Amino acid sequence: MSSPPNPYTDPGLLPVSKPPAPVVAIASENPEWSGWDVLQIVFLTVVAVAVFLPVVALAAQRLLYPKVSLLQVVTYPVVTVLGQGLAYLLILAFMVSIVRRAPGQHFLHAIRWNWPQNWSACLLSGVAVSFALQGIARILPMPKELPMDRFFRTPSEAWALSLFSITFAPLLEELFFRGFLYPVLVRRLGVAMAVLTTAAGFSLIHAPQLGRAWGPVLVIFMVGLALTLTRAITKSVAASLLMHVAYNGTLSVLLFIGTDGFRHLERLNQ
Repeated sequence: MSSPPNPYTDPGLLPVSKPPAPVVAIASENPEWSGWDVLQIVFLTVVAVAVFLPVVALAAQRLLYPKVSLLQVVTYPVVTVLGQGLAYLLILAFMVSIVRRAPGQHFLHAIRWNWPQNWSACLLSGVAVSFALQGIARILPMPKELPMDRFFRTPSEAWALSLFSITFAPLLEELFFRGFLYPVLVRRLGVAMAVLTTAAGFSLIHAPQLGRAWGPVLVIFMVGLALTLTRAITKSVAASLLMHVAYNGTLSVLLFIGTDGFRHLERLNQ
């Protein structure tokens, strides 16, 4: 009498083991750099601006403004923007060098660039924040004149600042505040305090341009808060950058429309 056939002897009936599900790596806020590295970036920023600004001013005086004093040329908005732009290039190179000290470390991965899938939502959020905070600014005490108004004396100066505000300025600010500073603060202070501290630092660097008046500084703090919350929630510096560009771009477009293409900048003081 033969025994019943073993159902597992047929290769076609053997149980198929499924491969294990891939483990999704969750990016932690634990960067290779330290708070001392962040302080080095701050120090280099101050030194670079202090060096490049007079160098650019001297070149501009020799080539374009031979009859104007150097101290006056330094205050020209176009000179300021160009000097800061050159300084930012040096700072960007230094940031890359900090990341590459760790073997096999990729810059964009290290700073949590993480391009968002729904990038259009980030842009729309920046536009929405811009309109919302302009509404809030209307109920806050705002000085009639601010130090940054000197960047809007001529159409060329307005164009220079507008282009700078949607390119180099948001890129370097996001790389520093949301790319380098925020993860260091998270590691030491936790998410809530890191968000608040990063937003506070963001507002402080803009305070001199705003005459240190508490109304406009508070608005910039809320901008920094929105950007840092976006970074914390999405784990993406690219997301906060898109939002930042859209915020600044919205202000520039409204200014462009309100001054008839930067041709009537006197309307800003009316």
